[in-house]
Parts: sequence; structure tokens; C-alpha cells
Amino acid sequence: MAESKPKRKKLAKKLLHKYRLVILNEDTFEERLSFRLNRLNVFVVGTSFAVFLIAVTTILIAFTPLREYIPGYSSTELKRQVADLTYKADSLVTVLDYNDRYIQNVKKVLTGEVSPENMNRDVLADSLATGERPDPSEVDLSPGEEDLALREEVAMEDKYNLMGNALSKVNFVLFPPVSGAISNSYNLEEKHFAVDITGASGTPVKAAADGIVIFAEWTVETGYVCIIEHSFGLISVYKHNGSLTKSQGDLVKAGEVIATMGNTGELTTGPHLHFELWSNGYPVNPTDYIDFD
Repeated sequence: MAESKPKRKKLAKKLLHKYRLVILNEDTFEERLSFRLNRLNVFVVGTSFAVFLIAVTTILIAFTPLREYIPGYSSTELKRQVADLTYKADSLVTVLDYNDRYIQNVKKVLTGEVSPENMNRDVLADSLATGERPDPSEVDLSPGEEDLALREEVAMEDKYNLMGNALSKVNFVLFPPVSGAISNSYNLEEKHFAVDITGASGTPVKAAADGIVIFAEWTVETGYVCIIEHSFGLISVYKHNGSLTKSQGDLVKAGEVIATMGNTGELTTGPHLHFELWSNGYPVNPTDYIDFD
């Protein structure tokens, strides 16, 4: 006990021993600032600053959006999106169950198991609330023979009706690029996927529909060529022009002059317009949609 008391006094003396921290001007050795310190207050101040720094950092991470930048923390926006998607998924499951039960009831009506007078959505809602819901995986969705035959028939019609989609969606009218006599008609067997319309050199050539010029250059075989891309996968091609008035990337309107008729290129026998129509990558007969007279 006698030895521990001197040790404690020594430790207390070390902790409370006063020091002086002086800040001097290096050039003039003039004293700028001075502090009286001891080991105890330096330890207390350092510990307090460390605790304060840890507390501020914890508060910033726990209660501010800064935590989103720390790996492992999810953002508030992401949590909100997950909650919204969860609610929507739950609602979709309910709607699907409702429609499945309704389809089952319609099937019963069609097969004569249930009277049509007893079939309505109010009854369906009651049955969904009280009855057992069907398992969607048990529903047989495989097509029957009649359904397969109808699908094949529709597919064949769509295959050979290349302009059907474009002409059925809107009032899609094609403008005749020039008027004149057709010297060479559309012929698949001869691989002539166009009509040649004769006329005088310098006759204005007009765009068949609204679109954007995707090619406007000189070629050796077909002279000055202009290609326009229209809506619904339709492309029109104008060859053997005498000159071009539009450049690649220009937007054009139906009936707007894009070139003049000419006799350019190696594969030409006189002034005429070689006009092609392509729909979704397939050539079509322009005379089926445009009157060149």
C-alpha cells in the first residue's frame, strides 16, 4: 500500500504537470500564440473531439441521405419503388384470379353447364370472395384445331399483304411521284421490282409520302438515286434522275419535289423514272397503290 501511494502521486503529477505550447514567427521569433497545457486536459479534449466526431458521423449516416452513398445501404427511392411494385404485383394477382374465374364461368355458359341469366360480374365477385380460387397453372391454354387453322390462315394473309399494316392503321395515301405512261411494269419473275414511267427530262419528281431521305447519291448503273424511308416500314426508291434537290437526312412531305427526271446511269434507255416500293423488306407493286395516269 505504501508503494502504491507514491506511484499514484507520481502519475497524478505527470498528468497535471504543466506545459506551454508556443507558436512563434520563424523569421522574427515573435510569439504569436501560447497555450498552457497538461496531459490530462489534452487527453480529455482529444477524447471529447473523437466522441463528437463519431456521434456526428453516426447521425449523418442514420438520419440523412448521405448513407445512400455508403456501400450496402439501399436508397429511399429504391425502397419506395420496391413497395410500389409489391402493391402492383398483389393487385395484378387479384385481377388475374378474378379474370380466371370469369373465364371459367363463361366456359360453363358456352358448354351449357350454367344459364346465361345467372352469369354476371356481381355473382363472380361474390364467388371470388367466398369460393376457392382456381390455380392458373391448371388452366389449359393450348390452342385447338380450329384455332390453329385460323392462325395459319391469318398468317398467310399477312404474309402476302405487305401493305396491309401501313394502309389499315391510318389514312395512308401515296402520292404519284410523276404522271406518265408506264414503259416497263413490275415483274417478279424478271426481278424488275419497279415501274418505269416515261416523261420529259427536267420533269419534277415528287415524294410519294412524308418521310426522311436515307440515301441521295450518284451511282454508276442507276445515276442519281434518292431513297426515302416512310412510316410503317415503307421505303420508296427513285432512280435515273437528272438531278437531286434533297440530301441525305432531309425531311420531306408528300408531293414535295425531291429530284428531276433524267436519263442518268448505265442501265437506262431514255428519260424516265424507275420507281420502287418496299414494305418491311419486301418489294410491292406500286401500281396497286398509286395511279400514274
